[in-house]
Amino acid sequence: MTDTPMNPMNQAMNPTEPLKPNTNGMLRLFVYGTLKRGFWNHDRFCRGVLAVEDALVRGRLFETSSGIPVLQVPEEDILAVGTTDPLADVATCLRAETHRQAQARVVARMSNPEPTPDRLPKKGTGAPWGPVYGEILTFDDPVIRLPAIDRLEGFHPGGPCLYRRVLVSVRANGEVLPAWLYVVDLTGYRGLTTLPSGKWRS
Repeated sequence: MTDTPMNPMNQAMNPTEPLKPNTNGMLRLFVYGTLKRGFWNHDRFCRGVLAVEDALVRGRLFETSSGIPVLQVPEEDILAVGTTDPLADVATCLRAETHRQAQARVVARMSNPEPTPDRLPKKGTGAPWGPVYGEILTFDDPVIRLPAIDRLEGFHPGGPCLYRRVLVSVRANGEVLPAWLYVVDLTGYRGLTTLPSGKWRS
């Protein structure tokens, strides 16, 4: 009699399973909506998370008419755009950690969250860039985890996308770290509510 191997997705999502050796690299993901602790997609997609830390990023946060949050970040803050290769994306994140100059620039912006003329958006919503609050989730199974969350967020590199996954500098515990997050192009969106607090259903 042979044992049937456990489905890799089930294995990764099992919160009682002991931590496995890190063979694929660490994935850091900044979340600001339904993937946060206490919300419906956290238990479904984030079981087995290694660490959760409060964090913030520079951007603009909105809520759609269906009650889902959407985030914009300044294009100049984007360090990379996600691909279909989770390991390549993890490697990109690791390389970004060495670029302290870009991170220092974001720290300076985050240290003074009040809008200034140079930080007002050029067009569109009229809302200033400011701190958006969420959590950094750290995983050790990017090959399994990232495609599942990409599907949830409707991110399809090279095709039509609901969200776009981008790498930006995120502040957590006094450190600035590169992390992946999902942003939207608000073109065509109607009925958005600006969340000036930078928090969604805190």
